[in-house]
Amino acid sequence: MRVESEALQALRQEIRTFLDTELDQEFRARLRRGEFPKRDDLVSWQRKLSGRGWGAPNWPREFGGAGWSDFEQLVFLEECSAAPAPAPHVFNITMLGPVLIKFGSQVQRELWLPKLLSAEVLFCQGFSEPGSGSDLASLRTAAVREGDEYIVNGQKIWTTSAHYADWIFCLVRTNPDAKKQQGISFLLIDMKSPGVTVRPIISIDGRHSLNEVFFDNVRVPAANLVGEENRGWDYARFLLGNERASIAGVARTRERLAYARELASRTTRNGGPLSDDPEFRSRSLRLEAELEALDRTQYRLLGEQSAPAERVAGASVLKVKGTELFQRTMDLLTDVAGTTGLRLPGEAGFDEDPREPLGVSHLYSRAASIYGGANEVQKNILAKHVFDTTP
Repeated sequence: MRVESEALQALRQEIRTFLDTELDQEFRARLRRGEFPKRDDLVSWQRKLSGRGWGAPNWPREFGGAGWSDFEQLVFLEECSAAPAPAPHVFNITMLGPVLIKFGSQVQRELWLPKLLSAEVLFCQGFSEPGSGSDLASLRTAAVREGDEYIVNGQKIWTTSAHYADWIFCLVRTNPDAKKQQGISFLLIDMKSPGVTVRPIISIDGRHSLNEVFFDNVRVPAANLVGEENRGWDYARFLLGNERASIAGVARTRERLAYARELASRTTRNGGPLSDDPEFRSRSLRLEAELEALDRTQYRLLGEQSAPAERVAGASVLKVKGTELFQRTMDLLTDVAGTTGLRLPGEAGFDEDPREPLGVSHLYSRAASIYGGANEVQKNILAKHVFDTTP
């Protein structure tokens, strides 16, 4: 295991104590079973974290954040995953907040940062479009300036939590004649605006977390433009670079592996506990060893002051290997659950066994190698930044 400073060890213990005290046990049990948190869960938990001063681990102190280093953030996320407990609201805190801090106006920072921190409003992310997922720069949702407003028309897809979000931060095309990365802007749009329509997408696991969002002549105040017009691609790249401490998902996968071992110890197979089965032990120990190697790689990359291209390549390594290990761990966990994990929500018997949702969350885990930048695209990035020696 990696060696931590005394300060990091003390912080880890402080976080554990807080989680043991403040995390509702029924909520914790739902998360362990692989269920999605509800909106009320996220709002309540974000407010508890904010009350403790940990609502925005990655924000500077002057803006209400914890001002933690990458390593302190990593410790916090590891303990949240191990509990398990939700991290601070990803769209409000991890993504939008840092963009507003760095590129937003003083008025925008004063208006939005307190609301993001307290979960007074919840944002969702409007990036992907039909035909513009991995090739995000080809997006076509258009925003035309008319006086003090933008008129927005287009469609977003795979929009997580759009069905209960209050606002959406969107990439929109404001200059159709520029090269595709150079004509994009970053807008904040009220989901209650006339012309906004949300349609649910029921994913392979039978659950609703994803949505299509349509914009039909939606009027957006020009004051909701973040930064400069046609600079949105730069802001999006900055936003996606703020996940360095969590992109590998080591702690999340370790928690799932620990749960698999716990269930295996309570599952009888061939006259004895499944945890003693040689095949189970071999698979779980191999996963443990590979997670340890990935953890050390993550820790080393966080501590390096590397060039931008090397940071991009490092993030791609963490994302590819992290999602592969997560999916293999979910395979193991589902094998432990057996046929009891195969039912979908609404089917007879779904709620009769605590292992039921595991099959559902296994199906959802298939998307881990797609969202956040498909692994195939990440491998192309690696090929370009690591193996391409063209001058």
